[in-house]
Amino acid sequence: MKEKNTGISFFERYLTVWVILCMVAGILIGKFLPAVPELLGKLEYAQVSIPIAVLIWLMIYPMMMKVDFTSIKNVGKYPHGLYVTWVTNWLIKPFTMYAIAWFFFYIVFKPFITPELAKDYLAGAILLGAAPCTAMVFVWSHLTKGNAAYTVVQVATNDLIILIAFTPIVAFLLGIGGITIPWDTLIISVVLFVVIPLAGGMLTRSSVIKHKGENYFNNKFIPKFGNVTIIGLLLTLVIIFSFQGDVILNNPLHIILIAVPLSLQTYLIFFIAYFWSKKWKLCHNIAAPGGMIGASNFFELSVAVAISLFGPQSPVVLATIVGVLVEVPVMLSLVNFANKTKKWFPA
Repeated sequence: MKEKNTGISFFERYLTVWVILCMVAGILIGKFLPAVPELLGKLEYAQVSIPIAVLIWLMIYPMMMKVDFTSIKNVGKYPHGLYVTWVTNWLIKPFTMYAIAWFFFYIVFKPFITPELAKDYLAGAILLGAAPCTAMVFVWSHLTKGNAAYTVVQVATNDLIILIAFTPIVAFLLGIGGITIPWDTLIISVVLFVVIPLAGGMLTRSSVIKHKGENYFNNKFIPKFGNVTIIGLLLTLVIIFSFQGDVILNNPLHIILIAVPLSLQTYLIFFIAYFWSKKWKLCHNIAAPGGMIGASNFFELSVAVAISLFGPQSPVVLATIVGVLVEVPVMLSLVNFANKTKKWFPA
């Protein structure tokens, strides 16, 4: 598969701005139109918000259609970049996220937040740390002139690992953090927001390519869903912030407190993967996307699972949303760094 991204879109470039606007809109709705979140809160089944579930599917499904799993047959040809990605994403990232978040929430920021909030914010950080990026990384790869075909392999193998590793890692780290989560609830969340949309995306992709061809799929079909993911995300945030309004208005400093460890973790993971790739003398067009995959998060999945496990009013959800807030500006700074250091890598 050859990725057809032409660059970061208008919606994607200003994602942080849209998130802030949605935060303001949601808070205003919660404060001045409280009947709206009350009504939305009643539209649920088995403790899952139906409107939010629909919007989350709008977020995730278009991304899953982009993943070409047939590319996995080429895994054995150039494995070193994959080793860097796999080890960084699954053996390092979740645990450094836990360590950094625990240190800041329980030690550095202890005077500003209660132990209960520290536990909730830690849970949100854990959900972000256990979900490496599977969508926006195509944008970061394009902006760093990454190898599009190799990026697809990195993303496809990460999606398969998510199916196996996400649930036990999250359950383990939440348990260390003193948060008891029923395994069945976590597994159901992964099935709802990873397995089903992934299977549906694969079926849609194969069906369209079979009947219309890959060129039509890449250049005509996928562009139809261009901003569906972002719109779904933004509408979800409006609903969530309508529930979170009082928490934010009473504790505006908490947004910054949550952003600090999340930002530090993003830079740390990127530099681990990037400099490891440099030491192994990998090409820049493999090293840069490899660093971006681990540094950025599958925040759509993190938000979905946080809502499913803790409810849309939980501070855990707020922590995952702050991950959305900081991701774009931080990742753009890393794109700039990667482009300026291209000469460090072999041609």
